Amino acid sequence: MSGLLEVVDKIRVRPGMYLGRPSVSDLFMFLVGYEFSRSELEIEMTEEEEKFYDEFQPWLQKKFGVTTVTSWAKLIMLSCHDEKAGFEYFFKLFDEFFLRDTSLDTNKAEEMAQHGFK
Repeated sequence: MSGLLEVVDKIRVRPGMYLGRPSVSDLFMFLVGYEFSRSELEIEMTEEEEKFYDEFQPWLQKKFGVTTVTSWAKLIMLSCHDEKAGFEYFFKLFDEFFLRDTSLDTNKAEEMAQHGFK
């Protein structure tokens, strides 16, 4: 089973293959299912997965100054006019989230660069 970075990279390149359409809400549901399936299969989460699932939404809430929205997809949609725009904005935010820490070690930075994170 691929890790979160690999899965997100595959979806970024070919959203129709994984989601049917480029939709931030569909992406949200896919990634919730991905987390659930790893849990059901008792596959331990990677450091990046734990960071994403534990910290991405609180980071977005702080970034946008919104605390009452219940999912990161809905937070993103507050700034977008449609699901496709939200889908595209997710990847910008996802990249920013993982690259925000300037103390990333060289190996992590290289791994992230391999997966298209800028």
